[in-house]
Amino acid sequence: MVNITPESVRQFEALMDQVEEPLKKTFANVHQGNLSGTLTRFLKARDGNVLKAHRMLLDCLNWRIQNNIDEILTKPITPRDRYSAVRDSQLIGMSGYSKQGLPVFGIGVGLSTFDKASVNYYVQSHIQLNEYRDRVVFPTATKKHGRHIGNCLKILDMTGLRFSALNHLKLLTIIATIDDLNYPEKTETYYIVNAPYIFSACWKVVKPLLQERTRRKVQVLQGCGTDELLELMDYASLPHFCKREGSGSSRHSNTGDENCFALDHTFHQEMYDFMKQQSSSSRQLEPQGSVHVNFPQPDPEGSNIVRTIETEFQKLEGQNSLPCHLDSLKINGDRDCRNRDRQRSSCKVLLKN
Repeated sequence: MVNITPESVRQFEALMDQVEEPLKKTFANVHQGNLSGTLTRFLKARDGNVLKAHRMLLDCLNWRIQNNIDEILTKPITPRDRYSAVRDSQLIGMSGYSKQGLPVFGIGVGLSTFDKASVNYYVQSHIQLNEYRDRVVFPTATKKHGRHIGNCLKILDMTGLRFSALNHLKLLTIIATIDDLNYPEKTETYYIVNAPYIFSACWKVVKPLLQERTRRKVQVLQGCGTDELLELMDYASLPHFCKREGSGSSRHSNTGDENCFALDHTFHQEMYDFMKQQSSSSRQLEPQGSVHVNFPQPDPEGSNIVRTIETEFQKLEGQNSLPCHLDSLKINGDRDCRNRDRQRSSCKVLLKN
């Protein structure tokens, strides 16, 4: 476990004091008044190396300026039908808070189809969720509980996971790379629930390949994980897919109040209304297209883990354990070898926000 010392934080802060004003301005939106905690996050992401953490943070701030991330909450996805389509195919929502005050996010990994909009809309939606969490959800939780809250819990529902999930690997890697480089150490723990055999088989192979810091964050629970999760949160804060065995993460089986993925759930209603208000205040014009965000290609190092996952899936298919064929699936192999020091393996970053 990396030990971040007060001295390394002071050294990092001294370096940040020297950056130009535009970077300082966007840095204020990143740290939200919690300077020391933010510097510590970036230090952890670079194993305590001050110079590497400084480079990483500067790259993050330049990325924010180049892509106008500070204003992304003024650009809701429109029209409403398009936003609804994104929400129905990119399943994520906030179900409540843990007993320690950490926001609890549910993610429907197995049933997310990512087939109702372009890649740019899904990337835009994901970044907006990150920014709303950081600028609205965390400050609200901090005020409510009287202590700084800057990370969350994520519960990943694997219900419905199929071989076809490999088709989404490129998009998921783009999203995860953005998180790894620009929103590091925002998740305290990932809880995997409703894991089918194909996930369990691959996890046994991939787990030893991950960094220890990442492995510590991931817990695979039995079934829908209700008993274990109730030690961390009240029943009302459980995502709907954890509230009973076999509930799954259906888009339509539960009411909006219960289904944290649903567009009419309180979290999504409040978030969308917030963006509409921000849009009106900034005089953003409608309709508008998707926000195009530049994102780095994952490090070639990650291709080894990706190939491992594909190999394990093929073994399962060869055993006829599941009626699915991989002949039509192709994992994107394009790589960009530049800036390798800034990038992580594509599988590692899938678990690092």
